[in-house]
Amino acid sequence: MSTYSQTHETAHPLAGQTVTVEADLHGSGATVHEFTVDDWNDRLFGQSWMFMEGHPASLVYAMRSAMAGLPTDNEVIYGKVGPFGHLVHVSEIVGGAA
Repeated sequence: MSTYSQTHETAHPLAGQTVTVEADLHGSGATVHEFTVDDWNDRLFGQSWMFMEGHPASLVYAMRSAMAGLPTDNEVIYGKVGPFGHLVHVSEIVGGAA
């Protein structure tokens, strides 16, 4: 059992908004996507993305973040590109993280 405590107590400032992210979400090279922010991952799922065993978005993010050299922290948001859910690090938001 994890001793992780939720990092973010309030909603992400961009929750509910669509932002531009530059990330290789589909394994085909870094591309630009319109990403609708749901909220911080830990607020939605009650745990860090690092402990979400078997969750497709966390598995993909773990591989993608290692390959891209993203920070290993919990500044990760969950949202959608079209109907598909993804995890994105705040540093991948074009124009800076909120």
